[in-house]
Amino acid sequence: MKPARFEYVAVESVAEATEALADSEDARVLAGGQSLVPLMNLRLARPSLLVDVNGLGALSGFEARNGTLRFGAMCRHRFLETDPAVRRQAPIVAETAGLIGHVGIRNRGTLGGSIAHADPVAELPALLVALDGNVVASGTTGERTVPAAEFFAGPFMTSLEPAELLTAVEIPAHSEGDGGAFSEFVLRHGDFATAGVAVILHRDEGGACDRLRVAGCGLGPIPMDLSAAGEFLLGESALTDGGADELGRRVAAASDPTGDVHGSGEYRRELAAVLAADAVRRAWGRAGSAGRG
Repeated sequence: MKPARFEYVAVESVAEATEALADSEDARVLAGGQSLVPLMNLRLARPSLLVDVNGLGALSGFEARNGTLRFGAMCRHRFLETDPAVRRQAPIVAETAGLIGHVGIRNRGTLGGSIAHADPVAELPALLVALDGNVVASGTTGERTVPAAEFFAGPFMTSLEPAELLTAVEIPAHSEGDGGAFSEFVLRHGDFATAGVAVILHRDEGGACDRLRVAGCGLGPIPMDLSAAGEFLLGESALTDGGADELGRRVAAASDPTGDVHGSGEYRRELAAVLAADAVRRAWGRAGSAGRG
């Protein structure tokens, strides 16, 4: 199928983009187009105006600011996966980006597009919640920062205003003692995840876990913050098999998945238990003295 008729504008600045969004009742931002264009071809999305932001090169890099990494919204998934600086300063971001689709999709898809699309089964929104990150949005009246926990409002819904453009994502910089892992289940390589779990933790100099966050995709209507399930591990210096399995059980109990053709809600809960146990084992090991990361 072909999309319905629409107007098109390629902008050269954030200000031009937000003005274009403000001037149209049903404008959509075109970044990588990996989600929007298929929806348009199926006529499930019928924007009156496409605002092409691919010319905004200033939104394509990342930088460290006072313990925070700020990624431009136009960072491509493939860049996040392969850039040496990203792999060194944000290894969990590189690992997670590599799980998305196929290489052709990662070459075009963008960080900002994934976050703004807010697909409940997408990896990067769940990772952003696990990292307790922020979204930076720019509008005609200025810029604001929204915590990830407040950004996702429902399936494919966010707190972005119609005239706002997601311009950056901020996460804590990787530091000594940090460990993270993202475990997911897909039916076939390149498919959307049936379920996924991200675990981010920190171990102090004595090896005790003093921070642990958990988030999931495919386990509810939004990226699910499941961090409360891991509170029992705080203060622990060793992770036993029983402890990892207990986290899995608690994550499964706290999840709220729905069923579809790929599996029932109960099936997804069972996946959540296995994935959470795997992710915490890997994250814990990476935070140890033998392999920080």
